[in-house]
Amino acid sequence: MFRVAIALLIATAACAQTASTDTQALQALVTEIRQLRQDMQATNIVTQRVQIVLYRLQTQTALVTRASSRLDDARSSLGNAQSQRKQIADRVPMLEESAKTVGDNKERKNMEDILSATKMQLERMAADEQRLQSREVDAETQLRTEQNKLADLKDQLDRLDKLLDSLSRKQR
Repeated sequence: MFRVAIALLIATAACAQTASTDTQALQALVTEIRQLRQDMQATNIVTQRVQIVLYRLQTQTALVTRASSRLDDARSSLGNAQSQRKQIADRVPMLEESAKTVGDNKERKNMEDILSATKMQLERMAADEQRLQSREVDAETQLRTEQNKLADLKDQLDRLDKLLDSLSRKQR
């Protein structure tokens, strides 16, 4: 009977050790599964943020393109206005000389009226040129603002890329 009790005691101890080892292994697996779930959730969140930033980046790129186009248009309009004003301004001395040299009073009056109208046109063109210069400055400012926003989004995307990289290295 004593031998049976000892054998029973040894068998019980062996089962207890196996159960303890199984429980520890099971606990380790549960812990690892929880960690994997947390890592996947973190990766999913970062991936969603990347998608949002990519959408914003695409939208911002379109805004930069439009702002650049507005600036190009403003510069082109300003260049055309300056060119036209210069052409008309170059005609003024010729008109003044013609008005002085014309002998007929009626023709002189006509030349002076043309000269006066040309000078008024120059004044209007100068005002238009100032308006176009203001439009160009506004377009430049808007373009810089949009470019800065685009740069910020690119920086944010770079940070998210690094975060995803660190998460993927952590999971290896």
